[in-house]
Amino acid sequence: MLEAARKFFAARNVLEVETPILGISAVSDPNIDSIHALLQADGGRHRYLHTSPEYRMKRLLCAGYPDIYSICKVFRDGEAGKRHQPEFTMAEWYRKGYGLDDMIRESCDFVTQLLESQWLPRVAVSMSYREAFIRHAGIDPWHADCSALAEAARADSRLRSAMGDDRDDWLDLVMSSRIGPALDKDRLTVIYHYPAQQAALARINPDDSSVADRFELFLGDIELANGYVELLDPDIQWRRWQTDQERRRRKARPLVPLDEALIGALRSGMPPCAGVAVGFDRLLMINEQCEDIARIQTFAFERSQST
Repeated sequence: MLEAARKFFAARNVLEVETPILGISAVSDPNIDSIHALLQADGGRHRYLHTSPEYRMKRLLCAGYPDIYSICKVFRDGEAGKRHQPEFTMAEWYRKGYGLDDMIRESCDFVTQLLESQWLPRVAVSMSYREAFIRHAGIDPWHADCSALAEAARADSRLRSAMGDDRDDWLDLVMSSRIGPALDKDRLTVIYHYPAQQAALARINPDDSSVADRFELFLGDIELANGYVELLDPDIQWRRWQTDQERRRRKARPLVPLDEALIGALRSGMPPCAGVAVGFDRLLMINEQCEDIARIQTFAFERSQST
């Protein structure tokens, strides 16, 4: 599968790059926790293992690199289960001049090339985020409040109390509990135009400010890819990170040092482009028809043994 992935990019003249996995900053996403280390070579200061090569790959684009890809190990704390491991393999790439439709098409082509054909007997289907909620959860995500979303998620009083009034958390719960399980298990599903407040590093759609030019790719309820047309404005990106930090503060999660080097690179100019990240281990899970990610990793996460 690694060989097939590299052939896919070589045929499209996309350059393979390698970036550092250890850095002084961390991702601000309130739903992702970085793994940190104390670096004695730097006076015991904190360093962070990357959760994605995204930030440094974008700095390469700003420095004049052509279309690029990376297949590398990434690390996320608090993620251990049948579909999550603290260490896993990610394929990520960036294409200059691509729009949302271009990136969706190429992402589907990549996944289709790597998956064995018997697992994809039907052609891919696309629907907007709003359409997915209306069709599979019976609710309009643009207008539903937290109470309505809790009802759609079939949340009991205990869960309602634990979740609070963070609307994005409720949207994510409806997505995972109602929409994902309703998606076809024998073809790829693309869900696009996520709400603007969930743009992450994506640009806002120029024709509709309520949505971001972001998509996710699923096979059944298995999320395989997350991609978008990239945000180019450093000031907007910095404000988004500050909003992330505020959400982390409200959730009592640790604040993280932000990547000022990426902001500086964006100020120098990044070409219009789109990018996507694909969970490589999950593709192997599908090919092996395996329900537990640990079983397809040569050395899965080793838990500490109690004495």
